[in-house]
Amino acid sequence: MKHTSLLLFFLLSIFSFETIAQVNLKDLREKPEANIVDSDTTKGLKINPINVPIPQLNLEVNYWKHWSKFGVNVNQAYFNDEWNAGGVNSVSLGGNIWHKSEYNRDNFNFVSEIDLRYGKIKNKDQLAKKNNDRIFWDNKLAYKLAKSWALYFSFTYESQFDAGYKYTKDEDGKEIIDTITTNFMAPGYFTESFGLEYKPDNTFSLRLGTGTARQTLILDDRLKPLEGEKERFGIEGGTNFKNDLAFQLTANLDRNLAKNLNLKSRYNMFADYRDMKDPDHRLDATLTAKVTSLVNVSLTGIMVYNSDEKPGIQLSQALAMGIVYSLPR
Repeated sequence: MKHTSLLLFFLLSIFSFETIAQVNLKDLREKPEANIVDSDTTKGLKINPINVPIPQLNLEVNYWKHWSKFGVNVNQAYFNDEWNAGGVNSVSLGGNIWHKSEYNRDNFNFVSEIDLRYGKIKNKDQLAKKNNDRIFWDNKLAYKLAKSWALYFSFTYESQFDAGYKYTKDEDGKEIIDTITTNFMAPGYFTESFGLEYKPDNTFSLRLGTGTARQTLILDDRLKPLEGEKERFGIEGGTNFKNDLAFQLTANLDRNLAKNLNLKSRYNMFADYRDMKDPDHRLDATLTAKVTSLVNVSLTGIMVYNSDEKPGIQLSQALAMGIVYSLPR
């Protein structure tokens, strides 16, 4: 009985201790207040605003874009006297300069493009001859009417730098100049055109020049047709100037066929309103493969049909490797 009373007293003591501990721990807990910051701590606190200076950047929109290319091509071949397979020692040198500027603002677009090419080749025992000669300058102002259509006005100038000749041989078999065929501004062409332009993207454009005028000039008296002579470059004898009114179609393509392969071409048709059955045609095409950042390989072809110059089709083709420096890099 005595042991039972002691056990009961011991259990009651433990239960009472746990109850008191729980009550004490519960009292020690602190309920979180809705306002964490004591309102008294904000008394006397002054907040001063800070003005952060914003620099004036003076940003301006540049509506112009410019591209330039400068190229030099050199080709050389040598055969010694013991060479039995045939061949002619030769050396050729050519250069070209191309520049394009474009202005875009709102619906207005202006493009100016200049293409200058000149080259000569010298074969053993022959006179030096030019194998490339062209001056081309095209300017176009357009106002956009729709997404792919615009009204345009263009001005184009075309000629060559140097004189071209026909060659013959003298009694000793030595090559000599026979007659002159062309020269600077002989002929020279100025073309003004007005019409509609279709341009679905930046790589292709088609101009329909319903109102086109072209002036042809011969400023070299050696090439100027005399009175009573037949026409030369479409200019009658005794004059050195001709003006034509025509319909002109011009297509331009400048597209990358692959990462380092570009095709650039320009086709022009000029149909005189007085005789639209015999229009003039010219196609220039250049396929350029980029070998390195400075070295390019280019294949160039030119097709010309102008009955005022020649009754047949004139063809020219050239394959060259050279150094080309482009801007911007």
